[in-house]
Amino acid sequence: MLDEARMLDSADPLREYRARFDLPEGVIYLDGNSLGALPKATKTRVAEVVEQEWGEGLIRSWNAPEKGGADWINLPQRVGGKIAPLIGAKPHEVIACDSTSVNLSKLIAAALHMRPGRKVILSEPGNFPTDLYMIEGLEKQGLAEQGLASRDAIIEALDDDVALLLLTHVHYKTGAMFDMAAVTKAAQDAGAQVLWDLSHSGGAVEVDLTAANADFAVGCGYKYLNGGPGAPAYAYVAERHHGDLQQPLTGWMGHAQPFAFDDAYAPAPGVDRLLAGTPPILGLSALEVGVDLIAEIGMGPLVTKSRQLSEFFRKAVSERLPELELVSPTDPTQRGSQLSFRHAEAYAICQALIARGLIGDFRDPDVLRFGFAPAYVSFEDVALAIEALAEIIETGEWDKPEFKQRAAVT
Repeated sequence: MLDEARMLDSADPLREYRARFDLPEGVIYLDGNSLGALPKATKTRVAEVVEQEWGEGLIRSWNAPEKGGADWINLPQRVGGKIAPLIGAKPHEVIACDSTSVNLSKLIAAALHMRPGRKVILSEPGNFPTDLYMIEGLEKQGLAEQGLASRDAIIEALDDDVALLLLTHVHYKTGAMFDMAAVTKAAQDAGAQVLWDLSHSGGAVEVDLTAANADFAVGCGYKYLNGGPGAPAYAYVAERHHGDLQQPLTGWMGHAQPFAFDDAYAPAPGVDRLLAGTPPILGLSALEVGVDLIAEIGMGPLVTKSRQLSEFFRKAVSERLPELELVSPTDPTQRGSQLSFRHAEAYAICQALIARGLIGDFRDPDVLRFGFAPAYVSFEDVALAIEALAEIIETGEWDKPEFKQRAAVT
């Protein structure tokens, strides 16, 4: 298997990009679906922002270069515009700001405003918790009602009370992927709008919001876009909704003229009104480096390699470790850039792997999850990971007290 992996690596058109990431020696990293690896250029860029733009430019750096600045003020729009082609959107439909959770709350409220008389936000049980929590929070305020339906019953649950369908395009735990265009059409035919969470999609799978006629979307900046821990997220609003867009966090940066310092709020045009507080310049600058790198590679080559990596892993595990139950779709076109397996001792196995320098992750109650970030994961990584996983399970290496003690972050 190792020889086959090395042969695949030698023919990999993306192999040179691995050197663009700062990967620790002796570590195999299969957790880019939780936190992307560090691009080497990020360190240089952040140092430049800190030492020159902040240290020397000081407050002048908010202004445009022709005014002696670094154009910090337009960083949310600039980074959002660079993310847009990666998700099939127009540059002016995407803005980089806040966190995924905050953007969810803003867009849920916006969708409710556009559907007067309807209060139900429909989702699926087992969706990523923050998506469900945001609906629950609005429900407790009397602003919305939560509706839940299983994946195979969502279409039937779209009745006249549903204002918004909120789904995660690629499921965080299983990697199962919705047919975005088909589900969006069904919801819109029922008079509802759709908000897609792209946190496990952006930079990993092909997304075309325009072709799917999507209404809204949010996404994460620190997974496949490699923006760093807690990186700013992004939000998408279809151009046709810009005139009606209202969001509840009417902070000063979402004002049409923030530095007019008017007492009354006047919304900025389009997605700019999704801004609230002062943009986090260090985080946005780091995110821009990751986005530029993914854009340079291109989504087509990334998706092709992603499927090759995950299939290589899936087939080897099915042959070597049949006791691991695959919970991700078998068809690589129906899942994200990850594979998930069920095992009663999944947590301990994950910790034993980490102790060997092989980093995946665990999701309650019994799921081992492996992410395949094609920009820097090699086929040799995958082959070595399979060998380590097999040894840990076959020898019972996981069965040690230290591997069963839960950490705060799993």
